[in-house]
Amino acid sequence: MAAVYDRMKEVKEFDESKIGVKGLSDSRISTIPRIFIHPPEKISDVASSPECVGIPVIDLSHVQLPDKRAAIVEQIREAASSWGFFQVINHGIPSTVLDEIIAAIKGFHEQPQELKAAHYVRDEHGGVTFSSNHDLLRSQAATWHDYISVWLAPAAVAPPADRIPAMYRSELAAWDKHAVELGEIVAGLLSEGLGLDPKRLKELSLFETRIFGGMFYPYCPQPDLTVGLSDHTDPGVLTILLPNQVWGLQVMHGGKWVDVKPLPGGLIFNIGDFLEIVSNGEYRSVQHRVLANSHKEPRISIVHWFDVGNWGDSDEQGPLPELVSQEKPARYRRFTKKEYVENFYSKGLDSKSLVEKLKL
Repeated sequence: MAAVYDRMKEVKEFDESKIGVKGLSDSRISTIPRIFIHPPEKISDVASSPECVGIPVIDLSHVQLPDKRAAIVEQIREAASSWGFFQVINHGIPSTVLDEIIAAIKGFHEQPQELKAAHYVRDEHGGVTFSSNHDLLRSQAATWHDYISVWLAPAAVAPPADRIPAMYRSELAAWDKHAVELGEIVAGLLSEGLGLDPKRLKELSLFETRIFGGMFYPYCPQPDLTVGLSDHTDPGVLTILLPNQVWGLQVMHGGKWVDVKPLPGGLIFNIGDFLEIVSNGEYRSVQHRVLANSHKEPRISIVHWFDVGNWGDSDEQGPLPELVSQEKPARYRRFTKKEYVENFYSKGLDSKSLVEKLKL
């Protein structure tokens, strides 16, 4: 009689080994462990898209000029409404800051296993984390990436500076400063695109929670059997993404997966579920995923997630009152912090479950 496969036992053994998928890749395995294999129906379309139309690209070089700003607002409004993704260029962040944070995160993930293992911890609710797959213990199938996360704000969950590994501490501080400044500029443009005051979204505390991610996608020997990151939408407000030049990100548009071509020095923004709901559906959070890396060069992705802050347990969120009218009734019901948190942490990554759950 064949032995019953104990998936959770294999998952826990992998997690407790602290080697991550980088360790598996370095061991030169030719077949991936069973816990990483996805059902055929989930990965039947896993491939680079034949028609790479790319996401909208928006030039921010004249964003502070009154006679140019309106056109940029319209470009961002259109991109956030139809794509949920856009790439910005001439954003003002020095290339040295971008290059140094990518190099620092790559260096952390590529340090000797015994040094890296000392930082391995599974904690999603604050502080500093390094592990493989944030949802490893609750997903149906693991994905081919390791990651770092650092909760940067609010202060109550932010770690002391000396808890952030020295290998990327100063680079993260520099990147965070610029990412916050750029995030506020884009938040103003998105506010104006809704017909609101430029400061409206920020005043609602929608950007007060800030989480950094340093994603590492090493070479995968069987990229047709798994993915780097499952298809999902981001639950928060707004995400900034800085990739290296190794492709892999795909966005769902028009019922098809579209490759995102990373432009040198470009930064990718995407709308989260929370902003879709607050905007009463004017802006869209869309499915995206990362293919398993078939290249020898690792794919690095620097991420900044912005989310709501100052949210009391009894407070409710929902579409902004000024965006609801008789002509445009509310498309989503109001919801509590408990619903929001439980929706994310009760399962693995999935597609628009929060938005679908709250639709009226």
